[in-house]
This record gives sequence, structure tokens and C-alpha cells, in this order.
Amino acid sequence: MILPVIMAGGSGSRLWPLSRDLMPKQFLTLDGDLTMLQATVMRLQGLNAEAALVICNEDHRFVAAEQLRQIDQLNNNIILEPAGRNTAPAIALAAFTAIKKGQDPLLLVLAADHVIADIAAFQQAVVAAAEFATADQLVTFGIVPTAAETGYGYIKRGSCKKLNSAEAYQVAQFVEKPKLNTALQYLSSGDYYWNSGMFLFKASRYLAELKQHRPDIYAACEHAMLEVDPDLDFIRVNQQAFLACPSESIDYAVMEKTSAAVVVPLDARWSDVGSWSSLWEISEKNAQGNVHKGDVLSCDSTDNYVFAETGLVATVGLQNVVVVQTKDAVLVAAKDRVQDVKAIVQQLKELGRSEHKIHREVYRPWGKYDSIDQGQRYQVKRITVHPGQKLSVQMHHHRAEHWIVVAGTALVSIDGVDTMLSENQSVYIPLGAVHALENPGKIPLELIEVQSGTYLGEDDIVRFSDRYGRVQAKS
Repeated sequence: MILPVIMAGGSGSRLWPLSRDLMPKQFLTLDGDLTMLQATVMRLQGLNAEAALVICNEDHRFVAAEQLRQIDQLNNNIILEPAGRNTAPAIALAAFTAIKKGQDPLLLVLAADHVIADIAAFQQAVVAAAEFATADQLVTFGIVPTAAETGYGYIKRGSCKKLNSAEAYQVAQFVEKPKLNTALQYLSSGDYYWNSGMFLFKASRYLAELKQHRPDIYAACEHAMLEVDPDLDFIRVNQQAFLACPSESIDYAVMEKTSAAVVVPLDARWSDVGSWSSLWEISEKNAQGNVHKGDVLSCDSTDNYVFAETGLVATVGLQNVVVVQTKDAVLVAAKDRVQDVKAIVQQLKELGRSEHKIHREVYRPWGKYDSIDQGQRYQVKRITVHPGQKLSVQMHHHRAEHWIVVAGTALVSIDGVDTMLSENQSVYIPLGAVHALENPGKIPLELIEVQSGTYLGEDDIVRFSDRYGRVQAKS
């Protein structure tokens, strides 16, 4: 039995301004019609695998849950990390979760932010790897390199190993990101693969190796799993125990130390989409070599990546440039300098700005809101509430609100009095009033919220009850 474990942490700052701290690249639709997380789940179809376990950060829980719900893959299968502790502890949480159910599946560890174009080749490699994992080997997948890439770690292969009809190689060495000359040597030798960060092994075997080589990580994760708090579609581990866990990658903690590591070659048109230039490389291009997403026009422009989220973006006489327009930011960069986008993100942090952290459009468990306009003492939002969902019972110390329904039906409670509103109707919520909003209908509720007051921050919310367990939270 194969149990997919999808790692959905990380911030992906190199794809700013689309990728933000609270909406990193694994939750974005960058290639095709699915988000990267959704595509990772869907490429497992046909593998005869169990429903995937998704591991993500507390801040991303509702985005992850909504995206799994959209593809009918949500079933109490999201493990929440109180804080990032790298891959070795995260995989340990998944392994303990599997063992706790009295099973010992093969854990197929995948990243949620990779593109794999040849799904058949990927699944064939997994089937081959399963032969070795069943025989107590720890399998990693090595990407057959297509260039002397200096941005990836490498795996040097050793002697060939065959098991039934499957073929793998003993791992001779894990190598850090090389200089260009060294990468060229790796490529010409044919003995090196890119390190994909994907693995397959028995849950029990991984835990045994972790206990042998990093007993401190093993003990912290074991303790964290002793007090699991099921919460809606989430599995919450003991926060204090997990925060005490050291941060370490699986490569350093286990794979570089074990004598049972093997590598299965994978040639499936793989990309980790680590930059705007790599996204351009894997995307479908027009006759001028341009990739256009959204409403884009170009004149005498070649080999560009242009993304328009809202409105028209036009280019004239541009070559090898990246242009990304979102609702609240625009990036213009030379395609060979996009790795430096992270320097802009760092500047935003140092300036105390919010554009590195959050989009104008924010997802919540009940739906989403879009901050349309704001100024001194006022803010305007467009709020979408899913059918059957309800916002928390709350009040504000510093602001009043005016709600105008533009689509659907709203059930509004103000100081214990319920009112049903339909399209073109509105209601006023005075400062200090205890209120709640619910969508009792069958279609999404759309309304405009106008806030006015001395302070309009999201932390001016006092929650009295909340079906999503956020009474103690600020947002």
C-alpha cells in the first residue's frame, strides 16, 4: 500500500508578487487549470494509492483545505505544523500517523510545488521504486539532468541494483549545489542526477533510521503525536513538543547516513518552478517565444513572460523580460535576473509593508474577501461566503460596518436580532454590536462591506463563537 505524503510548506518568495507568505506558490495556478497542490494530488490517480496526507503550516490550513475540497480529496487528511521544522520532522509526523492506524504503508513523499509533465513516466518510476522500498530500501528519485544546473543539489549513483523487473542504483554520494564547471562535469559523466526531494520507503523503516541517526528528532515527533487534536479536516499535533524539535532536512538527518539508500532515475519533464524564468521555460509559448497569461497584448516583443491578473498589460519592444501584474503590485524584471526578486521581498519586509505577506484577496474557511479600496478611516471589501457557511459571532471596538448584498441571500444577526437580506438590500452594524453573517442559500453570497472608524486592522475582532475554532485567533 502506498500512502502519498505531500509537503505543502514553504513561502516561494522568488515567484513574488504572485507568491506571498500567506499564499505561496504551491497554492497558485501556474501551469494548467489546477493549483500546484491539486496537480500533485491528481497525478497520483492510477497508482492505486491511498488518499494523500498533506502537511502544511497553520497559516495555510484553510487554503489547503479549500483546494482539496474542490477536487473532492478532503477527509481529515491535513497535518498542521505549528512551525516549520524542515522535512525530516514533517515526514516523521506522517510516518507516526500511518503507524498509529496499525498500518505500515510505503510513504511516497512529494513536494506540492513541482511540475511533472510526463505523468506516465512518473508513475512508472514509482512502481519501480516500490519494489526496492518493499525490500526495506530507502528510495530517492533522481531527475535525469538536461542542463548543467547550479541551483540544484545532485546525487551521484553507484553500482546498479536490480530487483525483479525494477532497476535502481546505490547512492554513492549526495552533493551540494555545484559551481558551473563542476555541474558541466556532472552532466557529461552521466553518473549524476538532480536531487528531486522525492522519496519512497516504509513508514517503519524511516522511523527506525531516524531513531538511529537522529534520536532527538524521533523523540520530539513521537511526543508531538501522543496528543493529537482532531479539528475539522486537520490533525493538530502537540505544539510544545513539536516546537522543541530540531530543524533538519531528510537528506542530512537520514539519507546521507543510511546504508540503504538507492536512487531511481526519473525522466518525466520535471521542474521545481523555482523562478519566473523556469516557469517561462516549461510554459507553452507563442510564435514570438512569449508566454502570455491573462489580458496581454504585445508589439515587437519576444521571449517574455507576461502575467496580467486584472486589466490589460501591453508590451512594446521588450525582449527576455518578465512582467507580472497583480491587484496590488507589478514586477518588471530582466529574465536572467529573476533570482534577485527575493531582494525585493526583503526590502518589503524591512519597510514594514504588507505586499510580501498577503494578497489583496484573502481566503478564509467560509470564503474570501477582496480589499477593493481603503483610505483614512474607511475600507471597502468585497466578501464572498460559500453556501451554508457562517462567519464568527464577533464585535469590533474601533469600527462600524455597512453591508450591501449584491448576490445571494444573507442571514444577519445583530445583538441577537436576525434579519434576512436579499440582493440590493443593506444593513448597518454599529460599533460594539455583536454580529454574525451567514449564507443560508444554495449559491455564493456576495456583498460589499464598508468599514469606517479609527482603526480598521484585522486584529480588531473579538470572537464569541466560531465553527472553525478561531475564538482565540485574531484573524
